[in-house]
Amino acid sequence: MPPTRRTATVEFVRGSVRGTRRRALATLPSLFTLGNMMCGFGAILVSIRGDHTVAAALIGLSVLFDIIDGAVARLVGAVTPFGLQFDSLADLISFGLAPALLAFTLFSEGRDEWDPVGWVVCFLWVACAAIRLARFNVSIDPTADKRYFIGMPSPGAAGVVLASVFAFGDQMQGRDRLWVLLVMAVPAVLMVSNIRYRSFRSLVSPRSGKPYGPAAVAVVLVVAFALTPVATGIVLAYGYLFAPVLVPALAPLARWVPDPVKEALS
Repeated sequence: MPPTRRTATVEFVRGSVRGTRRRALATLPSLFTLGNMMCGFGAILVSIRGDHTVAAALIGLSVLFDIIDGAVARLVGAVTPFGLQFDSLADLISFGLAPALLAFTLFSEGRDEWDPVGWVVCFLWVACAAIRLARFNVSIDPTADKRYFIGMPSPGAAGVVLASVFAFGDQMQGRDRLWVLLVMAVPAVLMVSNIRYRSFRSLVSPRSGKPYGPAAVAVVLVVAFALTPVATGIVLAYGYLFAPVLVPALAPLARWVPDPVKEALS
């Protein structure tokens, strides 16, 4: 039957609703990216004020938002070039500028002969984070192994800084402790290295087809953070930092790991 004015109007309204729904779904990941950026910006502000623990907590929230926005984008099919670029800009604020300023405000007690060392190391961090994000954006290979990143991802590197602040914040202040700059220099260099780091994106993907493994990991992490947050953060952050060395060294112990755990992490 030829379409009438009524049926044409109904189809137009339905199409508009579907288009609005698609646009809303496409916008949803960007809202989490904005949350990531907002927490990173807040961390910068409170670092200047001297609230280092609060700044570290805000960077931790940025990491959480960064994980969620990628998972949501894959869930709703809204992985777009705009989203990738927007996410990288947010990451540069939250995992580039915010950790660098947090570390410098901890390290610096005012103008003295050691401040230029802090400037150089903290700028090294920002530069390496920017290079890492730019390299990731221009070298996306659809045929590459999605289980691995080339170079340490910037959220993981930022995790080393915030875990160190929670665990050793009182010992990170003062000119007689220059070793703390290694907390910045080592992850910074690893961000631009060619060392492979496990991605774990499959664990947080809503379409991974392995719901029990991620759920079990999430429960274990929640319990661990509730009981011993500082120790759990240190183990996770530094374990990931040294994973390229630890994983081959601990490979002989893999036979003792239950098969469901191996399958979830594969």
